[in-house]
Amino acid sequence: MAARTVPVRAFAAAGVVAVLVAGLSACASASDDKAPEHRSFALDGRTLTVDSDDSALEIVAADEHTSGKVQVTRWFKGSVVVGSEPEVTWKMEDDRLVLRMDCSGVVADCAARHRVEVPRGVAVKVRDGDGSVRARGFRDALDIRTRDGSVRVTDSTGPLELRTADGSVRAEVSSRRVSAHTNDGSVRLELGTVPDLVESRSGDGSVSITLPRATYKVATSTGDGAVDVSVPRDDSSAHVVNARTGDGKVTVRTAN
Repeated sequence: MAARTVPVRAFAAAGVVAVLVAGLSACASASDDKAPEHRSFALDGRTLTVDSDDSALEIVAADEHTSGKVQVTRWFKGSVVVGSEPEVTWKMEDDRLVLRMDCSGVVADCAARHRVEVPRGVAVKVRDGDGSVRARGFRDALDIRTRDGSVRVTDSTGPLELRTADGSVRAEVSSRRVSAHTNDGSVRLELGTVPDLVESRSGDGSVSITLPRATYKVATSTGDGAVDVSVPRDDSSAHVVNARTGDGKVTVRTAN
């Protein structure tokens, strides 16, 4: 009886499949990068826009000794089984810090994280296509928007604009003006000073606001959930709080 022969291309195809399956068994993590890269960028103006397409971001107000420079630390880990080698780039265009990652192929597994240290006295905008954003230490205006990822701000006193299409929003701050919106996720705000205006909204998730003791003009609404307002209320108050959700509980309370 003649032996059956198997074409070489069948072995090759099987090998590729095995590699692809193995590649899918683990996900890249930027934390695995034990040798992050560092770079500084000159900033002439008093505003900075951080423009990122696919990265977790940590934005920090730095000490005065930074002398007008933005310090960036980058962690990256990734691989592509079939396709071009992954690439990460960074550059400053006027007052815009552009962070990009190119990771595409049959099996592409990449992750990036950036820490951006900003000189004090600079107002910051963050535009992140996909990734969580953390920020702390800002006395100046902070405007954060991400399409997919959580947002958290701490230890800040400047006005805040916080937006995510998909993710939770958290703020533990002493800002007098706070606007926090998410399409899908919870909102939790804890304020250390009596605010002039707080606006919070979730399309699907609970909204919780903790305030210093004072009298507030409060407006709330929920499509499906309970409402619990325990702060003193007065419709003539100059301290305005709006809390709305499409589906979830609304809580507005005084800090203990």
